[in-house]
Amino acid sequence: MDFEAIKINEKAFEFSISGITPSYANALRRTAISAVKTFAIDSITVYENSSAIFDEYIAHRIGLIPIVSPSKGYSDKDEILFTLDATGPVTVFARDMETSDKEIKVASPNIPIIKLGKDQRLRVDGKAVLNAATKHAKFQPGLVTYEQTGDESFKFYVESFGQMPPKEIINKACDIIKEEVSSISKALKKAK
Repeated sequence: MDFEAIKINEKAFEFSISGITPSYANALRRTAISAVKTFAIDSITVYENSSAIFDEYIAHRIGLIPIVSPSKGYSDKDEILFTLDATGPVTVFARDMETSDKEIKVASPNIPIIKLGKDQRLRVDGKAVLNAATKHAKFQPGLVTYEQTGDESFKFYVESFGQMPPKEIINKACDIIKEEVSSISKALKKAK
């Protein structure tokens, strides 16, 4: 198997790989998109909303804000609290959300949430949890595509949504595939 990094930065990772089958290339792409776990705000409590926008709409917008997801030290049981308290007239951005953990914060601070008019107030809490895109698309870490450039060679393009570097998305996907194959192998050895 040959691997060559073509382009790498904090948002995009482009590489070519040869010596793998189309099914393995697709497994890598699908695992990177759907099985790599990231933080996302999964539940919202609205204490006050005097804006003209429904609570559910605001909760949906907040839930789709990418959250930085450190590679180590967190589990599926961790809940990170985000709070937001704003009074208009003001445009409320993702950066206005305060977090209970300095490591877990919004990845894109300039995402607008809502524009509040004079004397309108929004006060909410949100809990961020670690999960995979198989539960909801808001947990998807990025976009992964590939094109076949030869019989057993492929060119991949990985774009991060900001939760983690794009190279880390592929590394985690490879770890997940390795772990799943190992589990299957152990189960087969036990079978008689």
